[in-house]
Amino acid sequence: MTVLEQISKKLIVSCQALEDEPLHDPYIMSKMALAAKQGGASGIRANTVKDIQAIKKEVDLPIIGIIKQNYPGSNVYITPTMSEVDALHQEGVDIIAFDATKQERPDGKTFEQFFSEVKAKYPEQLFMADASTLEEAIAAEQAGVDIVATTLGGYTPYSEGTVPLELLERMVEIVKVPVIAEGNFDTPEKAKKALDLGAHAVVVGSAITRPQLITEKFANAIQEKISNTQ
Repeated sequence: MTVLEQISKKLIVSCQALEDEPLHDPYIMSKMALAAKQGGASGIRANTVKDIQAIKKEVDLPIIGIIKQNYPGSNVYITPTMSEVDALHQEGVDIIAFDATKQERPDGKTFEQFFSEVKAKYPEQLFMADASTLEEAIAAEQAGVDIVATTLGGYTPYSEGTVPLELLERMVEIVKVPVIAEGNFDTPEKAKKALDLGAHAVVVGSAITRPQLITEKFANAIQEKISNTQ
C-alpha cells in the first residue's frame, strides 16, 4: 500500500510545539503522536528533525515532515529553502511539505524556481504544497507536486478572510492531484465535511495538540458568560 493510500480519507494529526510553547520537547511530541495514533490517527505532521526522530520511535505512521525556519526579509517559513528539504530527506520522511505561496522566498526564488531544483534533486520524494489560494494550488500542481493543501489559506496578507471549506471545495474541483484539508479544520464536523467535499485527508493540529489554545477557548467562553451576567 502506498503512502497516499494509507492516508486516504483518514485523519492526520499535526504534532508541533514551537520554542515559546509549553510542550516544546521532542519527547513530549513523540508521546503526543502516540496518543494521536491510539485515538485513530493514520498519519502525523511534524516539525524539525529532532521531533521526527522521536516520533518515529513511538509510531510507525506516515509522516509529513516540515522544518519551520525564519529568515530575515521573508514571510516564508515552512521548509523555505533547499537546506531544510535536504535535512528532511536525509531523515527519511514520507512526505515533505513546504510553503508554496507566491510570497518572496528567503533566497529570492519564486516557488516554481525553488521546486524545480528540489524535484530535480529528489525525484522519488513525495512533496506537498501548502497553499493559501486556489491559484497557488494550481501553480503548484503545474510545477509537479504530488499533493496540495489548504494549509495557509487566510495566513497570507492577500488571503485574509478565507473560509477553509470554501477554498477546499474550489481546489478539489479544479486540481487533479490529491488535496489535503489543513488549517482551521478544528471540529469533527468540519473534518467530516472536508472529506464529504472530496479532501484526500484532513490534518488537524491545534484543536488536538495545543492544550494552551484549547484551554483558552474554554476560559474565554466562561469569561464571556460571566461578563454577560454582570
